[in-house]
Amino acid sequence: MLLTLSAKLALNLHAPTIRLRLALAALGVLSAVSPMLATGAEPETLVIIRPAGLAERPVPISISGFSGEVDSVLKFDLTIAGFTNVASEQTAILVSGSNNGSVQGKVTDRINQAVLLSKAYSGGSLRAQAHALADDIVQLLQHHPGVAQTKIAFKVVNGGSSEIYLADYDGHNPVALTQDHSIVAAPSWVPGKRILYYTSYKLNNPDIYSHNLTTGERKIVARYTGLNTSAAVSPDGRQVAMILSKGGSPDVYVSDLEGGNLRQLTHTKEDESSPCWSPDSRTICFVSRLRGKAELYTVPAGGGAMTRLPTVGAGSVTEPDWSPDGKTLIFTVTRGAGFELATVPAKGGQVETLVAGEDPTWAPNSRTVVFARRLGGGRRGLSLLDVPTKQVKNIVQLSGSVSQPSWAR
Repeated sequence: MLLTLSAKLALNLHAPTIRLRLALAALGVLSAVSPMLATGAEPETLVIIRPAGLAERPVPISISGFSGEVDSVLKFDLTIAGFTNVASEQTAILVSGSNNGSVQGKVTDRINQAVLLSKAYSGGSLRAQAHALADDIVQLLQHHPGVAQTKIAFKVVNGGSSEIYLADYDGHNPVALTQDHSIVAAPSWVPGKRILYYTSYKLNNPDIYSHNLTTGERKIVARYTGLNTSAAVSPDGRQVAMILSKGGSPDVYVSDLEGGNLRQLTHTKEDESSPCWSPDSRTICFVSRLRGKAELYTVPAGGGAMTRLPTVGAGSVTEPDWSPDGKTLIFTVTRGAGFELATVPAKGGQVETLVAGEDPTWAPNSRTVVFARRLGGGRRGLSLLDVPTKQVKNIVQLSGSVSQPSWAR
């Protein structure tokens, strides 16, 4: 089997011991080296090479002492963060605690008995406290914020109409944001704010609205003849990309947040769709059928030429989303009668296929993805994916068909 140096993990002598143990555990070699680590005889440089294309192994941790909902929430959150629950003797990382009235959690390095985290949680429900503990564990062990306390928006179809819903990232505590009793589509968050943009047929035309979730105020942003959809606010919160067909065919446009200063960025006779932004707000990636099949293109947000972004190994691609760290695009690939999620480097290149699904959107951590999956009978549901390990968890399924998720960042 071919090996790739791009999959190597290099750890130096000055890195904390716990970080080295976690990295080795993720590769499944902790038991072979833990005696060496326990004596402090760390190698100056350790390079481990993984076969190309293989998913990372989940990091083993042992969770004990919790019960009921808190236990299930904590295991769910940490699984989707890239961990797996094992017996205590199979890992160096012990997560213990209790939830008698409130959640208390502790993280211990089993090898040297060092307590890495000890914290009591209060306020809100036990479920909310368990999410907070999970996020603290992720911050401690992975050195980036967790996503267990974040929100998602999505579309729910019941009968002949659809509405936009808001929920916790795992699907709990769903709330209907619209009561339009028509067709809605393509919810998209304003970064850092409780404001959504989406398309609604409330006035018998596909129009783009902004919706302030704090005040309840809704405003029409684009109501031109024809299609007004796929609004996406730039990461700097200053511009909105959208798809309008006011010129005859669906093209990419950009405006300010209120819909003013409208500029047309593409001028093709073919369909464009699904714009998304680079993290620096300078570039828009979108789908075009300029060459017949659906492919990814980029265009400067200030105007300029379209550039095709290579997706080697993929056929027809749709629904791109740019990771917040700027490194990766995730999108939907059509495979015969089915759909798969795939990623490609932000500058294009070889595609990596992940799991069956569609409508992917990144979490703020650039690691987790929420996506839609087919349930049969024309219905869809939502799932969460930890991209490095390819672990998947289904979120709470509402009645109806659920799709087009958008993760608040």
